[in-house]
Amino acid sequence: MANLFELPRYIAVEGPIRVGKSTLARILAERLNAQRVMEPDENPFLRPFYDGESGAGFQAQFAFLIRRFEQLRALDLGPRSQRTIVSDFIFEKDKLFACLNLSDVELDTYNRYYNYFREQLPTPDLVIYLQATPEVLKKRLRKKNAPGEKAINEDYLEEVIKAYEHFFFHYTSSDLLIVNTSDIDFVERNEDLQELLRKVSAPIKGTQYFLPLGSQEAAST
Repeated sequence: MANLFELPRYIAVEGPIRVGKSTLARILAERLNAQRVMEPDENPFLRPFYDGESGAGFQAQFAFLIRRFEQLRALDLGPRSQRTIVSDFIFEKDKLFACLNLSDVELDTYNRYYNYFREQLPTPDLVIYLQATPEVLKKRLRKKNAPGEKAINEDYLEEVIKAYEHFFFHYTSSDLLIVNTSDIDFVERNEDLQELLRKVSAPIKGTQYFLPLGSQEAAST
């Protein structure tokens, strides 16, 4: 069926680790023939931060802040551009983690740079927030068993999940689609993927929820 409205030109996918944001961003970029912007994953200060070294949290956060700013600042979203962008992060994500990991003194310095950078960046037309229960994400972490993720403890993961939930409960900067991935698998189940793609291809105004057919748990969330 042909679209009767203009698809968003700048789509961002967000959510905590192992929720499926990079996978969904890749699928959407392929389907929409869009430029894909990937979350920076190389950070020389990340391992020292996980190891608890003093000051490493500020160093790691500032390195991410600069890299994320450089990536999003380079996007071509001018009025003459016909390009569609799909990103697997939003810039506000950086501050979310800064609030979790930095001291008050560090956060004061961080905020000065964050606010300056944020003013120069475009805002997505549509944000897709993927969520899942802590139990589901812990299971996916254990299954993936990625070397860089072994240092993530369960308490920290739960803090991250709560921070995301709080942030998106108050989010109004763009249209928002909230997807509970606890009961769907758009990687292994094609019917789940197709249903989600149909939802994304329809008009989304304000905050909407994707409730998979037959998902009682998602429907009660």
